[in-house]
Amino acid sequence: MNSNTSFHEVRFPTDLALGASGGPIRRTEVITLGSGKEQRNSRWAHSRRRYNAGYGIKTIEDLQTVIEFFEERRGRLYGFRFKDPLDFKSSKAGKDITAYDQTIGHGDGEKRTFQLIKRYGDEQTGYVRSIKKPATGQLALSINDTAVTEDQYSVDWNSGLIEFNSNSIPQSDTTIKAGYEFDIPVRFDADEISINLTHFEVGDIPSIPLVELLV
Repeated sequence: MNSNTSFHEVRFPTDLALGASGGPIRRTEVITLGSGKEQRNSRWAHSRRRYNAGYGIKTIEDLQTVIEFFEERRGRLYGFRFKDPLDFKSSKAGKDITAYDQTIGHGDGEKRTFQLIKRYGDEQTGYVRSIKKPATGQLALSINDTAVTEDQYSVDWNSGLIEFNSNSIPQSDTTIKAGYEFDIPVRFDADEISINLTHFEVGDIPSIPLVELLV
């Protein structure tokens, strides 16, 4: 199936996502040599996040909401947006986003399009993650630490690409920064939701696995 048609630009219910557990996963191959030393190799260039959204389901109404959402996505067939309660914005935890949070590129007088990114760690060893699903309306930009007005650029909220207007192209040796909130593209990681209602009513937590899509 064409990837352009296999993603629904809708967000998993935010109030239920707040109770989810999970986070980033990496795949590292570790070989122990005869000397006891190790050789390590990263199998994945990018981390991939996994979640269990079942922890956010507290009531029968919550359960019905998730089942309806699951059915509309046809199980694992269609991807959707998910707000990670621990990592959903460009700024540090507890801080508001600003137009100076993340450096997303440098001007050369010709380049107009820049991908939103988020850096984890420092310039030398940090991991750079592309942000493909910014939250609509939650974006601020600056060039050389001067705020950019919304009429100077356009945003593709479905890909995280910023395009400056022809009369607002960042000039050579300028630094473009951005602040934003964002969602994670995910899908259900199972084609069934199996729940024993009796167990659920006495506190059993249903398993609602989600996995990040690298789009």
